[in-house]
Parts: sequence; C-alpha cells; structure tokens
Amino acid sequence: MSIAKRVQQWATFARQWHIYDCTWQNPFDSAKIISRHLKGMQKPIYHPMNDCGDHVVVINTKEIALPGDEWVKRVYFHHTGYPGGASWTLAWQLHEKDPKMVMYKAVYNAMKGNLQRRHTMQRLHLFADDQVPEEILANVTNQIRTPRQVPQRLDMIDKETLENFPSIMDYPKDYILR
Repeated sequence: MSIAKRVQQWATFARQWHIYDCTWQNPFDSAKIISRHLKGMQKPIYHPMNDCGDHVVVINTKEIALPGDEWVKRVYFHHTGYPGGASWTLAWQLHEKDPKMVMYKAVYNAMKGNLQRRHTMQRLHLFADDQVPEEILANVTNQIRTPRQVPQRLDMIDKETLENFPSIMDYPKDYILR
C-alpha cells in the first residue's frame, strides 16, 4: 500500500475533533449538524451499527437563540422514578441553572435512540463560553460551519471603522438628533 493511501485510510478511520460556535444559533438546527459529526455520517465508511464518529467541541452555549417565544413555551420533563416525582422545567429556567443543558438535550434528542447513543454523547464536549482547556484545543482540526450568520453588533465595531463608514446624508452642524 502506498503512503498516500495509508494517509487517506488513516484520515478516514481516525477520530477527528471539530469545533462549533453556538453564538446566536438555534440549538435544534445546530443539534442536527452536531449529531451527524458525532455519529460519523460525513465519513464514507459510515454504518448505523459502526462507531466511527468524531469528537465535537461546542462553545458559547450560553448565547444560544431560541426562535420566537420558545424560551417560555418549551418545557423539559423529568421524572425521579418515585410517585409524584414528575417535574416540568421551562427552557429559560433550565438555561439559567445550567447553560449547557439545553444544548445537551437538543443533541441527545436529535440522535435517534439506539444502544450507542449514550456512548456517542461522551464525545460531545460542551462549554458555556469560549474558555476551552488547551489540551482539548490542541486536538481540534476542523471548524463546523454554522447555519446562521452572526450579525455584528454596533458596540463591538471599533471607532475607526464607524468613522470611515460612508454616511447616507450630511446633517447641518446645528442639527439636533433626537
């Protein structure tokens, strides 16, 4: 076997590390993309009973954006197993308790339930902000493209860019903006 074929085979079978930024992303759309990489569906050797998935590092989970009024309408159910142990938690309450949990549950539900789902979820690494340990960042080789483009806020743009931006109209010097 030639060296080029060996490298190609290694790249196919090796577990890669991907990074995904959740800033302003819908967690349910993101979960579909993340679950594909966790299961290894982007690889040519994919089979449902074959464990060939990759690691996915998800950052900025505290900045997810649910559409419409999903924060107050989406409810997560939990049962302790004891009589009267049922509880329902709204999405915003769950997000306040643990900013990673809404994204975790979205990815868990996006993966079809089989015997490998719990083991596959161990390759999901969630972080509430962009502070990722160096030993994890050293493994990352790919960035997953986000479905929504993140708009840039005006307070994040530097003053020089704002001043050089072309104006639509020139106001008189004595004009007062209200």
